[in-house]
Amino acid sequence: MSGLANALLIVAVVVVVIARQFRARPIDTGRRWWLVPVILAVVALREHGILDAHHRTASAALLATELLVGLVMGAAWAWTTRVWREADGVVWTKSTKASAIVWFGGIAVRVGLYALGAVVGVHQDSAALMLGLAVTLLVRAGILVWRSQSLPAAASASGPARAYGDGMARVTRKEGV
Repeated sequence: MSGLANALLIVAVVVVVIARQFRARPIDTGRRWWLVPVILAVVALREHGILDAHHRTASAALLATELLVGLVMGAAWAWTTRVWREADGVVWTKSTKASAIVWFGGIAVRVGLYALGAVVGVHQDSAALMLGLAVTLLVRAGILVWRSQSLPAAASASGPARAYGDGMARVTRKEGV
């Protein structure tokens, strides 16, 4: 795949993933939650330019850092996502404002990595970014499935199961009169 096609695929996946995650959605733990990240990883690993032939060590260090950022970002995104079980037993998720901060932080770090690579003279292919995105999505999905399986089986008579953010103080704004 060309660099432009990879870039378009990355942008499309990010837009779809972000748009879907900020709406409440049920989790189906039985489905193949790992399939899209694995497909992205396979497409990324098929590219020959994932490492710069002239700067192998620096390129490998940047790729390892990209993968580490993807791992941390996926975990942070999963832990800032609200997960709850409704009375009918269906588990739901919805990303929070903290999840958006994780996304913007991860994008900023990745832009910094690309800038660092450009300063050092390392040619960076979009395959590294795609592989980092695959790691992010895989880690997030895995943690969410694990979290959803660790929720109580059904809501009690006292109400729905606790979710991330339930104990946090809510900021209310007074309307001006």
